[in-house]
This record gives sequence, C-alpha cells and structure tokens, in this order.
Amino acid sequence: MKGDSLGEFEELVLLATCTLGEDAYANTIKDEVESHSQRSYNLSAIHAALYRLEDKGYLTSELGAPTQKRGGKRKRIFQPTAYGIKSLKQQRAMRESLWQNIPASTLNLAK
Repeated sequence: MKGDSLGEFEELVLLATCTLGEDAYANTIKDEVESHSQRSYNLSAIHAALYRLEDKGYLTSELGAPTQKRGGKRKRIFQPTAYGIKSLKQQRAMRESLWQNIPASTLNLAK
C-alpha cells in the first residue's frame, strides 16, 4: 500500500534504531545514521522520519527517565516493532535477490 513502504532514509533510521537498542533516541540515531552513511542530516529530518515510522507501525516510543544532564528533560526512546523487523528482513531479502542476479561482467565495470 502506498505510504507504508520504507524509503531509503527511513530504512537507515530504522536500522540505526535497531542497532542502538535502549540508547535509540533522536541524537544517537542521527549519529549512527551519519556514521554509516557518511552524510550529514538535520536533527529535524531524523525526528520527522522517526514519527513517520511510528505512524506506519515500524516503531514504538516511550519517554525515558529524566536525566540531570538534560536538565530534568526526558528522552523519547524508540524501539522497532515486530512489523518493523519483518519489513527490514523483506527489504534485505529483496536487495540480496537483486544483487545475486547482477552479472559479474556488470559489477566489473566499476573497477
């Protein structure tokens, strides 16, 4: 269904969320995505993607405990849902299937 599929950026944000576990909040997700993509992103873009993923059912979130470091503010911690993990596995299988069908001669063009 249109609107429920994962875009490339959303996939990166979802993967980063899975990687970070209990430390998956906007700033750490931003750092993880930037580290692996070697691109810079605005924190607002990360927030927008996180809320889209939550609306689509790929993520859930809850407020963590207040911290003194943040002046008593609470972090919103994100976790993947079973649906989110299933979608990532489907994306991975589809990509691997396509990669396996690329002729070696085509891949050699990039040498």
